[in-house]
Amino acid sequence: MKRPRISTAVSTMSFPEVISLNVGGTYFTTRLSTLQRYEDSMLAAMFSGRHYIPRDAEGRFFIDRDGTYFGDILNFLREGELPHRDRVRSVYKEAQYYTIGPLLDHLEDTQPLTGEKVRQAFLDLLPYYKDNLERIVEIARLRATQKKARFAKLKVCVYKEETPITPYERPVFNSLHFERSDSEAKLFEHQCEVDVSFGPWEAVADVYDLLHCIVSDLAERGIAAEHQCIGVCDKHLINHYYCKRPIYEFKITWW
Repeated sequence: MKRPRISTAVSTMSFPEVISLNVGGTYFTTRLSTLQRYEDSMLAAMFSGRHYIPRDAEGRFFIDRDGTYFGDILNFLREGELPHRDRVRSVYKEAQYYTIGPLLDHLEDTQPLTGEKVRQAFLDLLPYYKDNLERIVEIARLRATQKKARFAKLKVCVYKEETPITPYERPVFNSLHFERSDSEAKLFEHQCEVDVSFGPWEAVADVYDLLHCIVSDLAERGIAAEHQCIGVCDKHLINHYYCKRPIYEFKITWW
């Protein structure tokens, strides 16, 4: 008995020259060649004919993605047009999803993404930065919950260099780069009496730059934070040396 032949050919979809799209409920019309402009992109792969794409009730090809910024994607594919600055972050996320490499490269070289790359290069010098940020949030949440209060306060030490201070004009240990023996270094090791401590680091960016990062990153999470310097750590280290790291009071408001 002869067995029926099973075809091994891969079926492909064919597309019209003009494509009607439904991207998460927002409608677009474009040329097939526009969607295929960059062959390494997800869009080019989707409309290569090798993949099944569902259609909506009106026959439009459906992409299950928020269509708010898809128009910006099409504008780049058509004419290389870049989005307005206030849309760059959101369009970047869409370009990542659709894997449009040239658009990602252009956006990474424009503000605000360029500034974020520089900022992240600074924060990379503080490997504990994210952990400390989480610690600030957890402490503030716990204190506000315990007190049933709208806000919570905590003390944060932010210092750029490990610089013990003396009453004299030129302290002996006056630089982060000063090489000390292990026994000398231990004389200056201590923990300031604060909730969270940031530092030291080696970069041009100063204490106020790091404070700005902390406040802005908390704001990104919807957490309002204010800070003010309330003094310095006055811990005596050895001889005439005192800590003098600046201490800031952070006020975290929850509602």
